[in-house]
Amino acid sequence: MERTGSQLVLHICEELDHHTAGQISKVVDLQIEKGNVRTLIFDFSGITFMDSSGIGMVMGRHRKMNFLGGRTFVTGIGDNVDRIFRMSGLYRIIPKYQERTEVL
Repeated sequence: MERTGSQLVLHICEELDHHTAGQISKVVDLQIEKGNVRTLIFDFSGITFMDSSGIGMVMGRHRKMNFLGGRTFVTGIGDNVDRIFRMSGLYRIIPKYQERTEVL
């Protein structure tokens, strides 16, 4: 995780499943609740596996950011995660960028 000013970047590495989604949610929520997070970026470039718990984790953080007036983005999406996000309709709600530098 990397925080610069009002931007929080979460680097998702290896697996995002029901074991890790809850842990990640707690850590991210704590950072958001500390205040001044206006932009949340999920960087999926290091992920090897994701199940539906990952979608729930991303959507939950998006709802929290939206409620607080912030924005959420996803970056570094590989083919497997891209397929899951497309099937779930996530891209209709959260913008996707290939590189996180494009978000800025």
